[in-house]
Order: sequence, then structure tokens, then C-alpha cells
Amino acid sequence: MESEKLEYFRTILNEEMRTLLDEAGKTVSEMTSDSTPFPDPNDRATQESDRNFELRIRDRERKLINKIREALERIDDGSFGTCEVCGEEIGEGRLKARPVTTLCIDCKMEQERKEKHP
Repeated sequence: MESEKLEYFRTILNEEMRTLLDEAGKTVSEMTSDSTPFPDPNDRATQESDRNFELRIRDRERKLINKIREALERIDDGSFGTCEVCGEEIGEGRLKARPVTTLCIDCKMEQERKEKHP
């Protein structure tokens, strides 16, 4: 892949990681600063439910951050944009839609087909 395109994807990945880390920081500060006592058990339960939901989202984002780091490593080692199954180049459109992908569209579709019909 051309160095210009690699830098384009590096910028996108770094920006997405920065955004995710900012959101994680906000969540931590909000959860540690919000110690409102609720006399009504229903209000407390709602707050706990909201926190659990927020933590599940942050866990998914943590996994995405790891994938972003791996994609940045692939840019550095020269394997970014190459399908890890068939070795073919991953289409630029697919990389723009999902820059952390490691599979070309054909291999991804085959993987999903196998998952659906084992």
C-alpha cells in the first residue's frame, strides 16, 4: 500500500483511539464524582443499571482500542491492508469502513457463513 494511504489510515486510527480514550476518561470522572444518595430504591436501581450499561459500552470500546493498536502495528510492520487468511489486498473501501479489519470481504463473508451454518 502507498505510504500516503498508510498515513491516511494511521491518522484515522489515531483519531478514533484518541476519541475513545477521551470518552473513557469522562466516564471514569463522572462515575467517581457522582455519589448522589438516592432514598428511593428504584432510583438507585436505575442508576446502577445505567452504570452497568455504560461499563459494557466502555468494555466494547476497550476491545476496539486494542484492535486499533494492532492495526497501527500492522501499518508499522507493513502488513496493514493484507488479508490474514488469503493474503490478498483488502479493498480500500472496506478499510475506510472498518480500518481495523484483518480480512478481505470474501474471507469475512466466508467466516460469517461458517458461523451461521457450522
